[in-house]
Amino acid sequence: MEPVNVGVINVTGYIGVDLARLLHQHPGVNLVSVTGRSAAGQKLGEVFPHMAEVDLMIEPDLGDVELAFSALPHGASAQSVVECLEEDIKVIDISADFRLKDVDEYQQWYEVTHPAPELLSEAVFGSPELNRAEIAGARLVANPGCYPTCSILALAPAIREELVDLDIIIDSKSGVSGAGRSLKLNTHFAEANENVSAYALGGHRHMPEIRQELQVLAGGQSVSLTFVPHLIPMTRGMLSSCYARLRKRVTLGEVRELYREFYRDEPFVRVVDTAPQTKQTLGSNFCLIHPVIDPRTERLIVISCIDNLVKGGAGQAIQNMNLMLGLPETTGLDGLAVYP
Repeated sequence: MEPVNVGVINVTGYIGVDLARLLHQHPGVNLVSVTGRSAAGQKLGEVFPHMAEVDLMIEPDLGDVELAFSALPHGASAQSVVECLEEDIKVIDISADFRLKDVDEYQQWYEVTHPAPELLSEAVFGSPELNRAEIAGARLVANPGCYPTCSILALAPAIREELVDLDIIIDSKSGVSGAGRSLKLNTHFAEANENVSAYALGGHRHMPEIRQELQVLAGGQSVSLTFVPHLIPMTRGMLSSCYARLRKRVTLGEVRELYREFYRDEPFVRVVDTAPQTKQTLGSNFCLIHPVIDPRTERLIVISCIDNLVKGGAGQAIQNMNLMLGLPETTGLDGLAVYP
């Protein structure tokens, strides 16, 4: 099979350039086009010196490709997706524009009018562990957000197997790269260093995305979700602590076996025996999951961690691309975590 030509729309963000890094070493594709209006006309290696070996010019518009990744902000990304589909280019959208199925909910949380609501029902939520067959046949995949990826994978076995009540609490912590590359006061070194802060206490935009997919796992039942994100002083990494009351008495061994069976054939999910740490996933496409039981409260506690830019962004997008192109799912993604 000849390598497929692919491109990245808006390579100048953190996930955009991580896509370029991973695609450059991917044996099944040729990265032939990267765009970025603010950096158009510059070499990729001039904007990002660590990419100096990639001989590509940043252009204002996408070149001749068969599949594109749109890493534009919400609103703008949807318009780019429409243009790609009109040219028969398959698209993986990194933004939130096609994750939510309810257009009114999207417009409530993102405060913009959706430019292509007719595509919401077609877009496949790009969680390979849950929607593999649908992704393989899709022309438009909505790449999940980082918080949803970390949280949904942590809770999926327990909810699908009706192990827990549907009143759920998720406490998540993310490195500052999750806030994007644009300058913001709270991500300045002096503000974020030696500091941990909760934010979006009135409701984070990833919350409806998490709830939507948990309700799918629950067979359409309503899920009551409390989601609190935190910013922590590190560049990459995400750790989620998820809590739900058990519906029946089970042993820890039974819970671990349920989780291991659920993820038995998944190449990038590991059910581990000790609480995972974010350094154990740094730079990799792995999600580490550790379920435990609190016998005093009869609650299931699930700890999960990912690299927010890889499994929470660029790596998962390439995992979806592999499925869409009929390539082995792990192609270009089998690198281990970087330590220390």
